[in-house]
Amino acid sequence: MSSAVIVSAVRTAVGTARKGSLANTPAEVLATTVLRAALERSGFAPEQVDDIILAESLYGGGAVARYAAVELGWMNVAGMALNRHCAGGLSAVGLAAATIMAGMERIIIAGGVNSSSLSPRMQQRSPETQEMVDWFPATHPDSKEAPNRDMSITVGWNAAQEVGLTRQDMDAWALRSHQRAIAAIDAGHFAEEIVPIRVRNAEGAEVEFKVDEHPRRDTTAERLAGLKILHPEIPDFSITAGNASGANDGAAALVVTSAEIAKSEGKTPIATIRGWTSLGIDPRRTGASVPPTVQKLLARTGASLKDIKLWEINEAFAAVPLVACRVLGLSEDTVNISGSGCSIGHPIGASGGRMLTTLINDLKRQGGGLGIAAMCAGGGQAGAVLIEV
Repeated sequence: MSSAVIVSAVRTAVGTARKGSLANTPAEVLATTVLRAALERSGFAPEQVDDIILAESLYGGGAVARYAAVELGWMNVAGMALNRHCAGGLSAVGLAAATIMAGMERIIIAGGVNSSSLSPRMQQRSPETQEMVDWFPATHPDSKEAPNRDMSITVGWNAAQEVGLTRQDMDAWALRSHQRAIAAIDAGHFAEEIVPIRVRNAEGAEVEFKVDEHPRRDTTAERLAGLKILHPEIPDFSITAGNASGANDGAAALVVTSAEIAKSEGKTPIATIRGWTSLGIDPRRTGASVPPTVQKLLARTGASLKDIKLWEINEAFAAVPLVACRVLGLSEDTVNISGSGCSIGHPIGASGGRMLTTLINDLKRQGGGLGIAAMCAGGGQAGAVLIEV
């Protein structure tokens, strides 16, 4: 069976939802931007692409991938919308790799897109009445221990309690996330992976957006400690806006093909996809789902924890990577070395692609090796992808 390789990987800079630089940029424009750039960097022609798989969790349905393909004039390219909530971008890349390795397609662009700023509001008819009420898609059956629309409890608080994390533990992780993201920005580490996009600022002028705007230079331990907890009615609750991810906009795209096709076409892979997996867990333990997912991935691929040089573990809440580090025994120096959700942000459908893109470039700067991108997802799910640079 052929190996699946990545020949290009790009993303937009991540915007802060509703008040940031991408607040008025539709998901379709974000997707079109990264798809065009990813294909151009790959060196393949549009007519060679078989499919586009984009995660677009919480955006409202449809198929942004196909819309963008038609907008770009790629009439021959199909498009798929994939939803595994936060882990959708990782699953899109895994599905692309599987299809390539099965020999059913030759070239697929995978990734994800999210516009929290312009996500539609949905309604449904209230049962047994004619009244229309606001509706939000449920990730799992509602319960007090795992409220359907409150991830601060289901993901952050429950995970923190499971391993005894304190507010100070999570605030310290969030602070370091911001510091690492700012250091990466200042060192120019993201410049290679970010595709500039033309947007209109608050004054109506057209500007080029190309630097992540969510990381805060002025964040301090004291400022984080001063933030209000999200549920003061819960004794000892420790989750705040500071040790959680932001609401964000962005997109990412990776061109996936087989090693044989890359060689025959004269393309140099930037990474090889060694494995991928997903997993379900009790929704009450969503934030603790990364360790068993990683263990499953390692078992399926034959790799071991000591083989992994770098980790991307999404900071939906700071509790998530902290739990993974404690349960798996990971060195915090190898996890999210360029920041993650607390700092860069979490554009839900796009985060998996963003994480893989950043991981590829971080591994490249460190001379190559194995890396894992992993994340929990709404409804008691998780996903992970193993790559080699």
